[in-house]
Amino acid sequence: MDLQELRNRIDTLDDQLLNILNERMELVQKVGDLKRSSQSIIYRPEREKQILDRLEKRNNGLLTRKAIDAIFFEIFAVSRNLELPERIAYLGPEGSFSHQAAESRFGGMSEYLVLPTIHSVFESVETGRAKFGVVPIENNQEGIVIETVDFLRDKDLSIVAEVLLEVHFTFASQSDTLRNIRRIYSKDIAFRQCGKFLNEYLDGMGIELIPVESTAKAAKLASQEVDSAAICSSISASLFGVPILFDNIEDSNQNRTRFLILAKDFVNVKSDDDKTTIIANLPNTNRPGVLYEFLKDFNDRGINLTKIDSRPLRGEAAFRTWFLVEFLGHVEDAPVKEIMHKYGTHLKWLGSYVRVS
Repeated sequence: MDLQELRNRIDTLDDQLLNILNERMELVQKVGDLKRSSQSIIYRPEREKQILDRLEKRNNGLLTRKAIDAIFFEIFAVSRNLELPERIAYLGPEGSFSHQAAESRFGGMSEYLVLPTIHSVFESVETGRAKFGVVPIENNQEGIVIETVDFLRDKDLSIVAEVLLEVHFTFASQSDTLRNIRRIYSKDIAFRQCGKFLNEYLDGMGIELIPVESTAKAAKLASQEVDSAAICSSISASLFGVPILFDNIEDSNQNRTRFLILAKDFVNVKSDDDKTTIIANLPNTNRPGVLYEFLKDFNDRGINLTKIDSRPLRGEAAFRTWFLVEFLGHVEDAPVKEIMHKYGTHLKWLGSYVRVS
């Protein structure tokens, strides 16, 4: 089979794909009509996971699970926009990793609000200006995002889903040689996470490292100055048209950032693999054994704790703390119900959602 024959075959398959996708969208519209008549929720992460798991089991071709997820998350996003267009807020600027996380779940067709702070994302969802908000919660190299954790306690929003994003940095510049570069822009955290590359490739060249508020801002500046470069995401480099000289320059290939999708008054249906997040304001935390007893309640019921982080209880003279707690399971599980009932108002349920990390 020659090249033209292969291309003709691909064209035929593309035509078939288009027809099948249009047929799927017709069914999606009917589902949307039923959901609207019953006031059901359009976004169902547990249903999307069921579909992806089923497709992975049926797959016997070249597509990896990662590729299947990427293709079908876009299909899901287009489908949701046909059912009911929704506005998504994320921590900007455009081209940030939060932008990348948002598009990975809500696709390129959704309407986005690009907001300057984590607080403004929470506020936009709380006031109804956006249906969903996307914010970072932790990086496996740098730890938790304190601002997000504090607002989870202070605001009345629910966690709908989590997104685990592989963080890759690129070295982008309009200069085609390192010798002509005089300055590099990036966020301070990116400089730290790309230290090996900077030492091995640029040590002794007298290049100035200039911290800016975001990697997207770094890419924008590099697009305007021929003798500069940016350490940024590939989406930022593409957005501002800066050629990528080196890809994947981060020190660790295990660099991951976890994001949360937030909504107001949202409850997920149970799946077969859930995670739950709560805030614990335990009584008498200065009494010996209080935290031990709390954790023992989980152990005694066979509940696997995956995270516990402490934060200071502001506004009090004593050194008291509250805790962000995550564990495997759903709030409707009987053992979880027992703990929630036992501690009552001392616990704030933030959400039960399909586990990714």
